[in-house]
Amino acid sequence: MAQKAVVMDEIMIRRALTRIAHEIIERNKGIEDTMLIGIKTRGIYLAERLAERIAQIEGRKVEVGELDITLYRDDLSKKTANGEPEVKGANLPSSITDKNIVLVDDVLYTGRTVRAAMDALMDIGRPSRIQLAVLVDRGHRELPIRPDFIGKNIPMSQSERIVVQLTDVDGRDLVTIHDV
Repeated sequence: MAQKAVVMDEIMIRRALTRIAHEIIERNKGIEDTMLIGIKTRGIYLAERLAERIAQIEGRKVEVGELDITLYRDDLSKKTANGEPEVKGANLPSSITDKNIVLVDDVLYTGRTVRAAMDALMDIGRPSRIQLAVLVDRGHRELPIRPDFIGKNIPMSQSERIVVQLTDVDGRDLVTIHDV
C-alpha cells in the first residue's frame, strides 16, 4: 500500500479537535448531561482528547466512555448469527439514559460501524440524543448516516484508503491517503 499524500499532520489534528470541542459545547449549549463515547480503538483516544479540550474551555470535565464494536473486514467471521457486528464490550462511567451522547470515531466511511455503535447504545440505555464526531469523513456511505462534527472532509475514491495514526497507538499523529 503506497502512501499518496499527507492530509493532516499533528498541528492540523490538534486544531480540528479544538474546533470540534467548541462545536460540541455550542451545539449542546454547554456540556450538561453530555457524554463522549469513543469507538475502539482510535475513537477512544480522540474522545479523551476532546474531553481534555472541553475541560479547558468549560472549566469542568465531561464524562468519557468506550465502546468496542467489531466490524472490520478481517473479523467478519466474528459477526453474530443474525449478521450483526459483535459488541465486545462497553466501559461507560455512568448510565447513558437521558444523556446527550457524542459518539467519536476516527474515520466515517460506509456508516456500518456507527450504525452498530448506535444499536449497541440503544441496547444499553436510552440516550436523549446521539451525535457523531469524526476526525475524517471520507464519503462513500452505504447507510444514511451523517456526522454532526467533522475534523476534515476528504473525498476519496474507493480505490484509496485513509490511514489515521495517533500518538497513543501509533507513536505519531498523522492522517494519510494510500493507494490500495
